[in-house]
Amino acid sequence: EEVGGSNPSSPTIHPHELLLLRHGESLWNRERRMQGGLDSPLTERGEAEARAVGGLLGGLGVAPWSHRALASPQGRARATARLALGPLGLEARPDARLAEIGMGLWAGLTVAAIAARWPGPPGEPLLAFYARCPGGEGLEALASRAGALLRELRGPAVLVSHGITLRVISALALGLPPAAAEGLEVPQGALARLRGGRREVLAAPSVEGA
Repeated sequence: EEVGGSNPSSPTIHPHELLLLRHGESLWNRERRMQGGLDSPLTERGEAEARAVGGLLGGLGVAPWSHRALASPQGRARATARLALGPLGLEARPDARLAEIGMGLWAGLTVAAIAARWPGPPGEPLLAFYARCPGGEGLEALASRAGALLRELRGPAVLVSHGITLRVISALALGLPPAAAEGLEVPQGALARLRGGRREVLAAPSVEGA
């Protein structure tokens, strides 16, 4: 998959290469339970996903002298960073601006429980779902902190974060509005590479059965 901004000649917030890594599958991912600012440990599959994406990074030549590394301070992201980056000699510095979007009253609840108490329209877009979360952080606040981080980066970087946060970072780095994040998923077990105003998703070898 490859995605470019609507105007490829427009300047991006971060002109250097960004390698976006989502944490591996966690226990609450498997249970379809919303995490937000809460946490749960990686599953065996999630650990395998982190190692596999680390292999992708190594194949791209990522090393301590080529990229800096930052990670969400949340446990599932830190664990992923250690597994993926440790073999490459990289240690990710924690940055709270890479934390997952706050989920308010929905944090810790399953998708089924949310649907029962706060039903949404059929086929509801993902970002609309997060926008109506009671007491949630909201897309605008997330975009503000993510944009501030991008503007501070000076050179190639590996960012280890979460599903919604990485979608928004992708949009901002491509010079797109935050609403464009809807179609910019970074799957678990894959890597999003942004450079030259373009985005491509690189899938690691399958970890089925892990």
